Amino acid sequence: MPRSPRRPSCRCPWWPRPTVNRMRRSPARPRSPARPRSRTGPPHRPKESPRPPSCRCPPWRRPPGPPRQAGPQSPPPRPPSCRCPRGGACRGNPGGSGRRARPAPVYAPPRAPQPEPEPPVGPETTSEAMRVLASLSARPMTPLRRAVKRVTVWGVFLAFVLGIVCVAQLLRPLPDPVVQSTALSSYTFPGSKPNLPWPTEGQATAEVYGLGSLGRSGADKSAPMASVTKVMTAYVVLKDHPLKLGENGLTLTADKQAASDYSTGITEGESVVKVEVGQKISQYEALQMLLIPSANNIARLLGRWDAGSQEAFVKKMNDTARTLGMTKTVYTDPSGLQSTTRTTASDQLRLAEKVMQNDVFRQIVSTPNVVLTDGQRIFNNNQLLTTGDRVIGVKTGSSTPAGGCLMWAAEKEVGGTTQLIIGVVMGQQGPQILQKVLDVSGDLIAAAQKNLTDHTVLRKGDVVGYVDDGLGGKVPATVSQDVTVVGWSGLSVEVNLEPQGTLPHTAKAGTRVGTVTVGSGQGEVKVPVVLKHDLAPPSISSRLTRLL
Repeated sequence: MPRSPRRPSCRCPWWPRPTVNRMRRSPARPRSPARPRSRTGPPHRPKESPRPPSCRCPPWRRPPGPPRQAGPQSPPPRPPSCRCPRGGACRGNPGGSGRRARPAPVYAPPRAPQPEPEPPVGPETTSEAMRVLASLSARPMTPLRRAVKRVTVWGVFLAFVLGIVCVAQLLRPLPDPVVQSTALSSYTFPGSKPNLPWPTEGQATAEVYGLGSLGRSGADKSAPMASVTKVMTAYVVLKDHPLKLGENGLTLTADKQAASDYSTGITEGESVVKVEVGQKISQYEALQMLLIPSANNIARLLGRWDAGSQEAFVKKMNDTARTLGMTKTVYTDPSGLQSTTRTTASDQLRLAEKVMQNDVFRQIVSTPNVVLTDGQRIFNNNQLLTTGDRVIGVKTGSSTPAGGCLMWAAEKEVGGTTQLIIGVVMGQQGPQILQKVLDVSGDLIAAAQKNLTDHTVLRKGDVVGYVDDGLGGKVPATVSQDVTVVGWSGLSVEVNLEPQGTLPHTAKAGTRVGTVTVGSGQGEVKVPVVLKHDLAPPSISSRLTRLL
């Protein structure tokens, strides 16, 4: 469609405008999109950009672009006096259509296009973000704000550390419970120490095996011991050639020296037993000849049979004495006939403790008399075996240099146990030295048996300790029954509490946790120790507050 010429007086920036036919549209122009027509209102037109107040052009003819500037090809400008709306002929525009001119619209200068704002640039690193946040939240730091900030930071830090510590404490393994003793380490029987009828001469000592010493008298000086020497002779032979009850052991052959010693011994008044050259003697029977009638010729025969010579056997006797701690004892012959064989009562008591543990030895020395295989009946010189109260041995000895000597042993039933009382008396002089030493020893044995009684150290239910779980928890431990020990007035016995292996962290009342031991040796008494209450696992608070 041809364009209408622009009027010179037109100030409209929207030029060139196509000629508008209000009656009909050109069939060549495509229909602009519009909303559906209402039944009552005019046809809807699309909303366009606002028209300047002075513009008279139809709104649907205004292009949205910026106003065009006049150039060399543009038509001559419209005179200022021209008021023709469509460029008609007038005085100011002779070429116009001659219609009445309308007032020219006054246009506002177009606004300059505003530049689009640049997109904000954000921080690229964490440190930049922290600085930006710090700058945004920067306020004057007052003492109050500084204190609140410090409390908050340190509070969070300490709470974190405390949480780690609590978890570590709860995950730590629990310590093993242990048994601690609260009882005394020893118990002393009430009363003063008993006063036994000790001999006024020589030396003597006595004890209850496993309990303690009953006392001693006389000077502890080395002195001859006569036939008490044969106890060491028998101990060495039994150590080198052990025997069990009922066994006869090896066979000895009596040599010419043994038979000659018998003949010489009869002449000189020694204790001997008749043997013939080539006679076969069992080891057990030879020990009977040695200890019951105290045969000197058999003591020398056993020494030669055991060590090859009498001198070698004496060396064995001295070595054994040193092993037993008999520091004041010297042996020079197996029989004790020589006065150079010397000892003390205390040293012989050490030997008695050891030798009385041998069942064969105890059987022989407790025999009053016996018939040998050759028909001879031999008698024991220890008459206390038949006259004393439960005397069970052990060996007599008598000579002019040694006087009367006796190593003795006796028993007593007390507190449901059998107690062994042993003693040694030496150096008893008088018209009848053997009988005197038997009488003195008999008085000592009777007094010792009389003073030997039983005492209840602990009653059932007495607390002797506690079980410590390692975190402050303690459960009492008590004895499960009465603890009765044997002793005499003034005696002190040891009291020990031994734990029962590894203890659990939880246990019921009555669970055995240890053993209490009172005394030692044959007088030793052991009683179980149990929990008085239930043993519970450690509490959470104790586990959190433990240090080690």
